[in-house]
Amino acid sequence: MTCIFCKVLAGETPGNILYRDDQVTAFRDARPIAPVHILVVSNRHITSLEDAATEDETLLGHMLLVGRKMATQEGIRASGYRLVINTGPDAGQSVFHLHLHVIGGRLLPFRFE
Repeated sequence: MTCIFCKVLAGETPGNILYRDDQVTAFRDARPIAPVHILVVSNRHITSLEDAATEDETLLGHMLLVGRKMATQEGIRASGYRLVINTGPDAGQSVFHLHLHVIGGRLLPFRFE
């Protein structure tokens, strides 16, 4: 197994796990870009959003709701937060396992470089 997220899910690599259910696991990003930076990862290995199938529709919606739950748990829901799914190398996807970033805790710039 070479996927770092699969290793975290299997308990082979440490991860600061905040939430887990039968579909997703949420843990703190090892290289946060904001005071709150949590990853919501599908428990089943799906390489990217491009590889999600029609039958994954419920999982994808669940990821968004868990993202909101993490924002609430971290106390950033009222001030605002960003949910991001990077898809492919040009979009900045560096771990090829479907995951949602929950980012907040400070004013986030809106710009694309």
